[in-house]
Amino acid sequence: MQAHRGVKSVLHTTGKLNAGKRKRIPRSEFGLPGSRKYPMPDKSHAANAKARATQMVERGKLSSASAARIRAKADRILGKGHHS
Repeated sequence: MQAHRGVKSVLHTTGKLNAGKRKRIPRSEFGLPGSRKYPMPDKSHAANAKARATQMVERGKLSSASAARIRAKADRILGKGHHS
């Protein structure tokens, strides 16, 4: 878990999520953990995941059910009642 905390602190200062940092994020912190898509290690990435999920549904590349799972997880990270 210590390495994971390091990822959060690096993300906090840089906002960037490169391949190395992404690999260190536990599956449980992805909107779609089975495919490791829509990483949400912090609030910024959670808000971004919600926006990307909506875009992918509109483009026909993501199901509404998957988008709902991503939004629900993002809302838990962002705090109840957050809408973007």
